[in-house]
Amino acid sequence: MRRLINNTVNGALRHTKRVIISVVGFTVLFIGIAMIVLPGPAFIVIPLGLAILAGEFVWAKKLLEKVKSKVKSTKDSIYKKNKTEATDEPGSISKE
Repeated sequence: MRRLINNTVNGALRHTKRVIISVVGFTVLFIGIAMIVLPGPAFIVIPLGLAILAGEFVWAKKLLEKVKSKVKSTKDSIYKKNKTEATDEPGSISKE
């Protein structure tokens, strides 16, 4: 009997934790989406919402990985473009 009660309580606690994380994560995510048209750092808040949701949902984890990959490739292409432009300018000194 005690085992049944413990299992029920543990299941309820896990469910409650999942609901709280979902509510907080979706709230942060929706605020970030709203910041796309409203003033605010949407590019920071949206990944934060996904990171919160990634603790409970596989789809959020996969989407967060795609966002991280896209940010990294964009950063690398900007860095490469700036480095190329700096070396192409006449009279520029390369820092290599």
